[in-house]
Amino acid sequence: MGALLTPSRIEAVQRRIESIVERLKPWSWLWPPMAFAAGLGSFFLVDRQQWLGAALALGLLFAWALLLSEGLISRWLSRRGHPTPPRGVTNFIAQMIHQETLFFTLPFILVTTVWNSGQTLFALLVGGMALLSIIDPLYFKVAERWRSLYFVFHAQCVFLVLLVTLPIMVHLTTGQSLLLALGITILLALPSFWHLLKQRSLKRWCAFFVLTLLLAYGAWLGRIWVPPASMWMTSSALSPGFDVEQRLPQGSMVLTPQAISENGLYVYTAIRAPRGLSETITHAWHHNGEPMDVVELNIDGGREQGYRAWSHKQNFPEDPTGDWRIDIMTGTGQRLGLIRFEVSADPQHASLADGEIRASGLSGLNLRRFVPGSPNDEEAQPED
Repeated sequence: MGALLTPSRIEAVQRRIESIVERLKPWSWLWPPMAFAAGLGSFFLVDRQQWLGAALALGLLFAWALLLSEGLISRWLSRRGHPTPPRGVTNFIAQMIHQETLFFTLPFILVTTVWNSGQTLFALLVGGMALLSIIDPLYFKVAERWRSLYFVFHAQCVFLVLLVTLPIMVHLTTGQSLLLALGITILLALPSFWHLLKQRSLKRWCAFFVLTLLLAYGAWLGRIWVPPASMWMTSSALSPGFDVEQRLPQGSMVLTPQAISENGLYVYTAIRAPRGLSETITHAWHHNGEPMDVVELNIDGGREQGYRAWSHKQNFPEDPTGDWRIDIMTGTGQRLGLIRFEVSADPQHASLADGEIRASGLSGLNLRRFVPGSPNDEEAQPED
């Protein structure tokens, strides 16, 4: 083994790597559009061939492991008198991995974001990180001068990879994936605070411990702004009736107080999730901003059009007029969709529950925000 790791051999390998990097640099401008195309293609691969998407995700995680071990490898080589890899080479490789990671996860974030919620801020953050990764002067300035910020950037990329790939690879629920991703991200972000421990003292250890707790608490509070990157609402509908055998909404009704009190209201949602994933979602009903009822529905992933589930509300308040909202949420509070409707004694101002199934997704995000009709729930029945 020692004969294989002679200084001359190591230097030859490093010169070879540096030569390859120098040849690639003039063509590095091609990587951003290629990475974006690969990221967009990865979404469709995962959507239709999940095993292939999982293989791509495993490749990314393996690349992350190599990046994380770069510091250990450099120290190991230095202790044995071998030259360490130039910082410019490692930063260039890191940039390629960051770009691939961000553009791999970006389609998932774009599709699953509910754009009239706080998730928009998270999606903009991911888009901003992707933009930063392709602007060389800014990226390398952060990598060289602001190492603490660079560690945070690095940790956020790991969070995105785990958020997207864990439900696909090991069939963790979105809640389990979120918690595990948050925990690992916090651990990877801790090097940003190592400077507090350069002068070891009880005060600095306490400050480090408090910052860690604040980071964990802030991450937990911010979970509601994180889209459930592997699951989204494909379609939804509101109706006065429901065909259980066909699993289809039926009928049409103007949402006046008398109509909904006499007929009740059905809400239909189809949720797309990876094959093999079992998940609990909730329909959370609100009247004029006040929470009313929360109904749990169990879904199973794998169906191309989404797992179909419906719920029926019959008990409405004595005065149901006003604005209604139903939040389709994961068990950990991540929003999958949002439906709004208005109940009014004036038919011209009331919403119409027409039983029409409206598609959601990358080309229909607005439909997710404003769908006529919505119920407050008493009876829930999942269907597939």
